[in-house]
Amino acid sequence: IMAAIVGLKALNAPCRVTLYTDSEYVANAMSQSWVQRWRAHGWKRTKTQPALNADLWEELLDLCAQHEVTFVWTRGHAGDPENERCDRLARQARNAPDLPPDPGYPSTSHRLGPLFGATRLKI
Repeated sequence: IMAAIVGLKALNAPCRVTLYTDSEYVANAMSQSWVQRWRAHGWKRTKTQPALNADLWEELLDLCAQHEVTFVWTRGHAGDPENERCDRLARQARNAPDLPPDPGYPSTSHRLGPLFGATRLKI
């Protein structure tokens, strides 16, 4: 989720974007309107089960409203050169010493790094 957010934030004008992700969860949640449904139901996946990372989903939805975004799932670690490069960059970013804390994460000992996934934008 965070990788998609960071990628979309990098755009400085409304764009038509194809966002490739190796997260089936992110691709399906966005392209099958799960996230819109969760938001419409007060960030609940079911009557009793909350949607996790509602703060990040909300931010992603807001960013997608500024662009024409198509989410495409790509299999991770399957030899796609761009996906492999994104994965390497995400792992490097995760280990950076100056990552900000994630205010939406319950523990203050965790940083944004583990939230990054292999995502690339095609504009």
